[in-house]
Amino acid sequence: MTADRPHDLGTGTGHDLGIGTDDGADTAPGAETVATPGHPAGSADGHPARSADGSGGGPDGGILGRAHRALTLGIISVVSLVAFEASAVNTAMPVAARALDGIGLYAFGFSAFFTASLFAMALAGEWSDRRGPLGPLFTGIAAFGAGLLVAGVAHSMGMFIVGRGVQGIGGGLVVVSLYVVVGRAYPERLRPSIMASFSAAWVVPVIVGPLVAGTVTEQLGWRWVFLAIPVLILLPLVVMLPALRTLPRTRPGPRGGVRQVLGSRRCLLALAVAVGACLLQYAGQHPSWLALLPAAAGLGLLAPGIVRLLPRGTFRAARGLPSVVLMRGLAAGAMVAAESFIPLMLVTQRGLSATLAGLSLTGGGLTWALGSYVQSRPRLEPYRERLMGLGMVLLAAAIVMVPLALIDGVPAAIVAVAWTIGGFGMGLNISSGGVLLLKLSRPEEAGSNSASLQMSDALGNVTFVGVGGVLFVAFGGASIATHGPAAAAATGAASHPAAFAAVFATMALVALTGSVTASRLK
Repeated sequence: MTADRPHDLGTGTGHDLGIGTDDGADTAPGAETVATPGHPAGSADGHPARSADGSGGGPDGGILGRAHRALTLGIISVVSLVAFEASAVNTAMPVAARALDGIGLYAFGFSAFFTASLFAMALAGEWSDRRGPLGPLFTGIAAFGAGLLVAGVAHSMGMFIVGRGVQGIGGGLVVVSLYVVVGRAYPERLRPSIMASFSAAWVVPVIVGPLVAGTVTEQLGWRWVFLAIPVLILLPLVVMLPALRTLPRTRPGPRGGVRQVLGSRRCLLALAVAVGACLLQYAGQHPSWLALLPAAAGLGLLAPGIVRLLPRGTFRAARGLPSVVLMRGLAAGAMVAAESFIPLMLVTQRGLSATLAGLSLTGGGLTWALGSYVQSRPRLEPYRERLMGLGMVLLAAAIVMVPLALIDGVPAAIVAVAWTIGGFGMGLNISSGGVLLLKLSRPEEAGSNSASLQMSDALGNVTFVGVGGVLFVAFGGASIATHGPAAAAATGAASHPAAFAAVFATMALVALTGSVTASRLK
């Protein structure tokens, strides 16, 4: 599991995946599935995937039948590669940040992805609705690969962050485009099955990603974690290209030009939010009187944009749908922000290898899937709101347990135990949130409300990773020794467990706030 999920393809933090559109009227068929950047997505109703006829398809009619096999395998391959990259980033990031002398900018390596993907999701929704999904899909894949190359060859942390931002643009374009492709290429009875394949595509990368990335980082260098993946993207493209060419073409309408797409209200709002988030994080990590200017500009862009992108009443936890959207953002943000700093803590404070630090997050991916399965049981349907609250409590407990690893004598394995608990809580919460949203939405509003839910996830990631980065620097994290505790003791360099404790304590408080919000879901 990782922080860049554009939840979520990308974030983080791979969690559930979803799409954003300009409004409900323009939502592509099948786009109502809801989820978060960086972890596996399930069917829209939260139940295990199944086709409408219950069969999963015959030789011609299933997602692996002759009619859909190439496209299905191509989609699964793309998602698997993105998921692998997402799992690998958390493993390689501490080593990359140390090598580039960029520990003080560590959080920007994650927030750059989330911030860029936030804008790209809105852009892809407009682009797909007005001109079809193939343009944003191929552009997104190209941008994702280009971002990996830029990050892999970076010789400064600034260049690395730029590469991560380009990756975020690619990830945001890809996740939306793939869902529109599903809506256009698969009949309704097969959509739950293809959505389930998105979930399955995350399982193996979550398990093997940290191990492979850690081994590559230690044996060949962190750069190869980024440089090797673009080559692998070519195979799924070749596999699914013939099938993509058979999709119906969308003729650009009178408002389908590039300027009209980029100038749409939703794109402009998302761009304002992204720029505002960047300015606020920059100001927070450069505390001075001069920083007040970018802070004020950032707040002026961020606040109005967020209010207009999310349902009315979201920030005062109005009952029903607004509270569902708010709770999802709190859950996604707290989880991803905490998860972003776990490998860095284990590498610099406990002296673990990059491989072991990454593997500490693996159990959370498995229990996430278990939590999603548990919440789908029919007998638990009357307790869905309580399940979301319980999930937040479990996440808060997990985040509280993580900094115990900073105490001498406490085994570092406490982190792996904690994250299995947190993953289960997220499985309960995130999947239930998608089910509740559709339950509370009128059919004609399902698309726009789903877009708002995903936007809340992305905003939560951007906001709380940024807050985590500010706290980390404010409590001395930028001066943490770059070669672990042993080197720190030998050179007299300072170790700052308080920097990590501040991040985890704040995110635990965010999760607890979400658990209180559960009382407003009805």
